[in-house]
Amino acid sequence: MKQKPNIAFFGTPDIAVWVLEELERADLTPTCIVTNPDRPQGRGLELTSTPVKKWAQAHNIPVFTPENLTNKESLTLLTEQTWDVFVVVAYGLIMPKWFIELPKFGTVNMHPSLLPKLRGASPIRTAILEGLKHMGVTIMLMDEKMDHGPILDQLPLDQSFPIPGRKLDYTLAKMGGNLLADVLPRLCNGEIVPREQNHAEATYSKKITKEMGALTLDPFNLPHGQEAYATYLKICAYDEWPGTFFFHKEKRIKITDAFLQSGPEGALEIYKVIPEGKKEMAFTDFLKSIS
Repeated sequence: MKQKPNIAFFGTPDIAVWVLEELERADLTPTCIVTNPDRPQGRGLELTSTPVKKWAQAHNIPVFTPENLTNKESLTLLTEQTWDVFVVVAYGLIMPKWFIELPKFGTVNMHPSLLPKLRGASPIRTAILEGLKHMGVTIMLMDEKMDHGPILDQLPLDQSFPIPGRKLDYTLAKMGGNLLADVLPRLCNGEIVPREQNHAEATYSKKITKEMGALTLDPFNLPHGQEAYATYLKICAYDEWPGTFFFHKEKRIKITDAFLQSGPEGALEIYKVIPEGKKEMAFTDFLKSIS
């Protein structure tokens, strides 16, 4: 198959948008995009579209927002067409086996870890939290089990120092998008032999909750050494969501910018915070306000 493959793309958050940008750059823009339905967000609970839906609309690509993928009668937009491949990146809904096997060349997933390591929904943030230096992306054929299918290709990324999660999300998404753009034509041309994962070596990413962002900090005596390193790993891992915070005199103080001086043995430095009920300010100004 030498012509452009007919692709349906499934994704929801920003990381999926960054992959879509790489596919578009490689002239592999999907002909249909599937994402989660609009959901109430914010204090006003205003119905808000997913980042992927906004991208699809901006690029005049048909977008489909089913509540689930288990009701065949509601999926005729997908089931009544012939697809070469489905591409899944951080979609968030369960795909039944019959649906995964619908396209001619199967369903491909871009997973931001070196499978079988860190299967599950939060591999990037878990890698940061555990201080892993060897990360990467995997392009795999999906089966009915979570992150279990055979590997099509992988690309490693070595990080010598923890970086904020949002930045690592972007880096791995761009890497994954580029690798995906290389893999898809080769898959459809029969040039790739899928490789079974070593399931005995599988590890799993942590489920991240809002409460995990709580830190125990004395703002006048920030940690040094291993305690500082462990704290900074949390700040990077929980970057953007759920965010990290500490309490001072029963007031919640959110950390928005921090750094670890001189590597793992150095001191934690906080640059900016948002005190409860106030706007973002420099940490030095915050210290003056509570002195």
